[in-house]
Amino acid sequence: MSVEIKICGLSEPATLLAALDAGADVVGLVSFPKSPRHVNPARAGELAALASGRAKIALLTVDAPDALLAELVAAVRPDILQLHGAETPERAAELKRRYGAEIWKAVPVATAADVASADAWAGVADRVLFDARPPKGSALPGGNGVAFDWSLLASLDPRRAFVLSGGLDPENVAEALAITRAPAVDVSSGVERAPGAKDPERIRAFVHAVRNG
Repeated sequence: MSVEIKICGLSEPATLLAALDAGADVVGLVSFPKSPRHVNPARAGELAALASGRAKIALLTVDAPDALLAELVAAVRPDILQLHGAETPERAAELKRRYGAEIWKAVPVATAADVASADAWAGVADRVLFDARPPKGSALPGGNGVAFDWSLLASLDPRRAFVLSGGLDPENVAEALAITRAPAVDVSSGVERAPGAKDPERIRAFVHAVRNG
């Protein structure tokens, strides 16, 4: 089974096109002002237009209020709503009904109990995205370049719809996949030359590493 690849935090047309040309299955746009990858609704809409028909579009938000979310969805028309805040299963179900998009819910992981907590999203989230728990004091819920102990996922059924994230890069993703057998991977800072600045060469190298081991 082919591993699905998501390149997240794309904020420039050139690097978005590089991700598409490299063969990314999903491109991610971040709406979170504290992030160096943040794009406003107008910019997000421009980027989404470039990706339309070539890859799935994921819109990442962090406890976005209804008015902002409505504006973003109207501009982006995302295939996926990726929730990285303190959203509840009830809130996620509401958004799924309202917008008809897939729901991916980020679950921060440091322990086996964190992995088990993902069961609360069964029947609500189309996919759980296992991400590293942010370092203490970090203002960002993701995109920190931190990995967690991948062996915590080794016993998960690979047929389960989950996404591996957190600290992945072209150099370690093959090992991560060998341990977790993840059906999908999500990378952001691991394909950057500086925070928020994607590197087309690293994007290509990451896709190659996933596809070729």
